[in-house]
Amino acid sequence: MIRTKLLSAQGQYRHGDAGLIDQWREQGDSILWLDIEGELTAEIQELLVSLKCDRLAIADCSRLRHPPKVEEFDHDTFILFRGMSGMDEELNLQPMPVGMWISERLLITAHPGHAVSVGHFWDSEQEQKLLKTPNILAMRILHYVGGRYLEKLMEFEDTLAGLEDALLADETDTVMKELVVYRSRLRKLLRVFSYHRALAEQILHGGTAHLGSGKDHTHHVRRDLYDRCERLYTLCHMYYEICGDLVESHISITSHHLNNTIKVLTIITAVFIPITFIAGLYGMNFQHIPELQWRYGYFAVLGLMLALVIGMLALFRKIRWL
Repeated sequence: MIRTKLLSAQGQYRHGDAGLIDQWREQGDSILWLDIEGELTAEIQELLVSLKCDRLAIADCSRLRHPPKVEEFDHDTFILFRGMSGMDEELNLQPMPVGMWISERLLITAHPGHAVSVGHFWDSEQEQKLLKTPNILAMRILHYVGGRYLEKLMEFEDTLAGLEDALLADETDTVMKELVVYRSRLRKLLRVFSYHRALAEQILHGGTAHLGSGKDHTHHVRRDLYDRCERLYTLCHMYYEICGDLVESHISITSHHLNNTIKVLTIITAVFIPITFIAGLYGMNFQHIPELQWRYGYFAVLGLMLALVIGMLALFRKIRWL
């Protein structure tokens, strides 16, 4: 599906399909927003080439798993980022790659399915008059995507707090599985946010001829975009580290309980080794064992065993093993 929005120099809007492109070319002072939803067919790719879009950028936009990037060309700047068609409470992300070409009089957005961020500004842009500056509109779309990610991450904070409380309440098996799953999903989000932060950093510090650079009128917009991407990355990284710390804490507590159990078993073993030796010694089938003829030998051996047990327990308590 192709839809277009044309803004004339007099501030008048026209909505339509690809037919408005010819009018935009004839009117040298108008601005066009071309939105493409769906697969980039050969016909659409030729249309993009006719609008001076680079073929390699078009190929990158056609790939569903290409990393986010920003690249400057002679006639436009190409931005590829990973939007979000949806994310549930368990951080299952349904990504939506979105490509944008930005020039002085043209904004092109391309996405394989419904892009919430593009749709949001398509419906509200006319009230805000953002199409007058396509570069600022493009960065507002990126900023809005970051806001949607941030909202979902903030909701996860309560889930993480609940998992921590459950872990302290010894509900370990289920909680440990959830923590490992969340840590894996946070790692995937962290990779996406890392790309977005690098993209925003390049836009802020390097800039392009079409997005703006330095301390021009776009600086604050570029700064806001970088701040949001940076916050997303640091917040996701913090949650990732918290999940890892909770897992390690559980392992440490489990190891401590196991050590205490092993210590008790070791003490019991140490207590019974000498008396087992004595019992084994007098259990040997030799004919000449002088003590066997002693009337009080049995009671003496039992007393010796008891004394050994009491002595070893007293020793273990003295050295604080008990």
